[in-house]
Formats: sequence, C-alpha cells, structure tokens
Amino acid sequence: MKTEVRNRYESIPKRSFRNAIIRLLEENYKILGSHKVLSLLADDIVNLHREFYPGLDRSRFGHVVWRTTGAQCKKPSYGTKVEDYEVKTVILPLITDEDIESRIRSHYGTKQNPQDKQVDRDIAVMSRLIRSAYEQGGLLSGAELSVLLNRSLTTIGRYLRLYHERNTDILPTKGIVLDQGSKPSHKGSIINLYEQGYPELDISRLTSHTLEAVGRYIRKYRNIKLLLEKGFSVIEMVRTTGMGRSTILQYRDLVYQYHPSLHAEDGFSKASGNLSSDGD
Repeated sequence: MKTEVRNRYESIPKRSFRNAIIRLLEENYKILGSHKVLSLLADDIVNLHREFYPGLDRSRFGHVVWRTTGAQCKKPSYGTKVEDYEVKTVILPLITDEDIESRIRSHYGTKQNPQDKQVDRDIAVMSRLIRSAYEQGGLLSGAELSVLLNRSLTTIGRYLRLYHERNTDILPTKGIVLDQGSKPSHKGSIINLYEQGYPELDISRLTSHTLEAVGRYIRKYRNIKLLLEKGFSVIEMVRTTGMGRSTILQYRDLVYQYHPSLHAEDGFSKASGNLSSDGD
C-alpha cells in the first residue's frame, strides 16, 4: 500500500514539459537512440521556452513581457540584421501603483500645465523601462520605447535629451551601449571621468555602460589624441582609423578640451605611429 501511494505521487512530477518533449521526439518524430541525447535536446528546448516565455509569477499588475536585444551583444557590423542580435526576454514595469498614485496626487495637487505633467510622467516611465530592461540584461531601442509609450520617435528623442539635461547619469539604451549614431555627450561623460583618473570599472558603473563599451570609447579617444600629437589631419585620421569624419571630430574636440595645447599645434603634417587595437 505504501509503495502504491509513493508511485502515485512520484508520477506527478514526471508529467513535465521536458518529458513530454522526449516522448514527442520518440513517438512523433521517431528519433530513437541514446536517451542522454534526447534529454539534452529536451533541456535546450525547455531553456529556450523559459527564455521566451518566463514564468508569470515574475510579473505583476501593469507589467509586460517584452523581447529585446541582449545587453551582451557587440557593436553591430555593416549589414547586421535584427534577427542576428541575441534576444533577451524581460518583464517591464509599464504601469506601477506609484504611477496611479501620482495621477491622483497630481489631480488634487498644485496646478501644473497638463502638457508638462504628461512629459514628466512619460520621462519617468521611460527611464524606469530602460533601467529595468538593462538590469535584466536587455537593451531597449528608441523604436521600442516609441511603441511602449505610444509616442513618436521624435518625441522619444526629445525625452532622452530632456532627461540627460536634467540628470548627470546616462540611460543605457541600445543606441548608447552599442554606440549607434552620434552621441558626443555620452562620449564626453566617459572621457571626463577618464581624464579625472577614474578606473574603467568605476566609469562603467557610473555611466551605466558595459566595461567593454567604456574601453572602446577610451581607446578611440587615446588613438585620436596620439594622431593629433603626431600632426595628422582629419582626412588622414579617417583613413588611418576607419572611423567616420563626424566621430573623429567629436573625439578631436574632446582632446582639445582636455589638452588645449594640441589645438594650437594641430597641423597637416603627415606622420605615422602605432595605434592601440580598437577591437571594433
């Protein structure tokens, strides 16, 4: 009787998704042979399902399940497709109890321009979504924020500018972390800390950038500084580094800011020198 009861209980955990996969492979696809191989295949499928459809117990009221770019992705090369990026499933706090309470307080509080209220609320939600995604290993793009907040790309760009004008930290969006587009203000934040003597690990923490991204910014800055010291022109620096002209001008201006003597010495003499490896 005791054995019968044990068998009845032990059968419950065996009715698992994993075991169903193994049975499906054996019976429907006639994949027979090593049970160990089938078990490994089943484990991979279970892990993939868990990644794309995380447990609902992790989510709360107002949260949304979202698939985005993984934070471990490297800077994209030319022709990189969306499907080539690592995918990360995150649960984003789109609406919180604090949001509802804020609206209640706002209704009975001081009279503020309704448009200003909306902008402040949107920026608060935007920054919360970006940080939550990053903490879970994901990177939200401007287009994704546009969909989540139901705002245009132009408006999202304005919100990001307003946030960075009002705050000293940097929001870790996909464009910032993967260095897409021209972001001289963010280059400036990293180089400013570097010129003050902060270690790269601390710069990574303070600017919400990966350590690899911080190192890439600093290497490029040092390379441009070295070429300026050797008298390279902008065109020569473009040919030597492979960087775009606008990017080189951004780094050149940063070098001039911290090493103004190089500005006066900037010429068009041709020289050569060894550059540190950029790795991009």
